[in-house]
Amino acid sequence: MAVQSNNRVNQQMGSSNTIFNTQTRYDSSYIKTPAGIMKIAATVLNLLGFICVQSSVFWSNWRGVYFNITAQLALWFTLILLLLYIFHVIEKYHNVKWLHIEMIGCGVLTFMYLIASTIVVAFGSAAYSAGGFFGYLAMVLYGFEAFFKLQCIQRGELAQGSHIITKQTHVVTPPALP
Repeated sequence: MAVQSNNRVNQQMGSSNTIFNTQTRYDSSYIKTPAGIMKIAATVLNLLGFICVQSSVFWSNWRGVYFNITAQLALWFTLILLLLYIFHVIEKYHNVKWLHIEMIGCGVLTFMYLIASTIVVAFGSAAYSAGGFFGYLAMVLYGFEAFFKLQCIQRGELAQGSHIITKQTHVVTPPALP
């Protein structure tokens, strides 16, 4: 961008640096970020839904089994990613497309929870209905997280690490007239 004033030309040029610390380390600050809060909330919802359906008399029904498989897959997916972020393993292996993995995983879990919650709620058992309620909440949360990851991918953000943009302003003064 060039702006001319008083026979001077201001030119702004910038560069960007990406900084990765490849040491694995414990850092609990991720838990306070929106993505960390969503992962903790999803973990709680997965556990609550699993406990509700598992405590039902009909836990061995194919509906309950499918719901519990979905809840366990979601639980392990979320917990593993949470631990990878907390211990900066995501940053260490920054060449892996972590945001794509999360977006696809959350999208699949959204669809799986839609089916699982619908079939357990349709069964009519109180415990199944409670599990389905938590499943629907988890479905919304995973759908939101998938959308959030898509936006991060479109903006070119990093899963973990620092992206520093520096701008330098150069002032060029033309030579004096004779």
